[in-house]
Amino acid sequence: MACLAGVCSCRVVHRVADTASELFGDEVVARVGEHKLFRSELENYIPNGVSSEDSLGLALSYINTWAEDLLFLDVAEAQLSKGEKDVSRELEEYRRTLLKYRYEQRYINERLDTLISEAEVKAYYGENPDKFTLDRPVLKCRFVVIPKDSRNVKEIRRKMSSDEVSEVVEADSLAVTSAIRYVDSSDTWMDIITVARELGTDYETLLGAVKNRFAELPDGNGNLRIVYVVDMVPAGKTAPADFCEDRIREIILSTRKHALVSGLERDLLEDARNKEKFVIY
Repeated sequence: MACLAGVCSCRVVHRVADTASELFGDEVVARVGEHKLFRSELENYIPNGVSSEDSLGLALSYINTWAEDLLFLDVAEAQLSKGEKDVSRELEEYRRTLLKYRYEQRYINERLDTLISEAEVKAYYGENPDKFTLDRPVLKCRFVVIPKDSRNVKEIRRKMSSDEVSEVVEADSLAVTSAIRYVDSSDTWMDIITVARELGTDYETLLGAVKNRFAELPDGNGNLRIVYVVDMVPAGKTAPADFCEDRIREIILSTRKHALVSGLERDLLEDARNKEKFVIY
């Protein structure tokens, strides 16, 4: 009866809403059986600033999705048995799961220690080296995309590979006026896939092109992509600690969250047993 009352009240609400929309002159833009889609609802879906053509496309997409959902609903209502249409148990399970999740999140947010020291990060890294074996190389590098006929190609190539800070700075300055792009990641580890993607190639091609710390790849558009490898750790080796730091912090936080939830569950059971709210016969 409660489920039927809910369905009836829901239908009444929709009818009241439809009547209100009609009273205020809201235009009906589509209909499926007794269901009506009003222009105001459609306009709420379309963001401001889109072109007329894009607006029309979004509107048609929304109308079709709206119609498909309601047609499926009408068919389901007509074809399913009374038992099949009874979703009260599933709704109650979902309600319980949702409430449990929301309380867990509040409990965690109120108690979670998010401060993670460098010592904790280093300790975890040292105790779990097998978790950080590389599937592919990581590298520190500098790379430039520059027209291959630029008069500064050789100079930038030479200076970007220098150990002298002043020459590296000069390479950067020359790249500002000569290069299409210049990136200095000599202090930060990068996954080779990320570097390859930045250069518009795949990592196998990039890795195969590295000779004596340099890789030079024409791009087919009259440009040259030059990579200087400052340092590289190959696949199969343990990743550098600073490359893993963000991941380690996430692991430590996840472990703390799990410990809080496990402790909460344990405490709830123990408290319920002590108060005889939970009894196994």
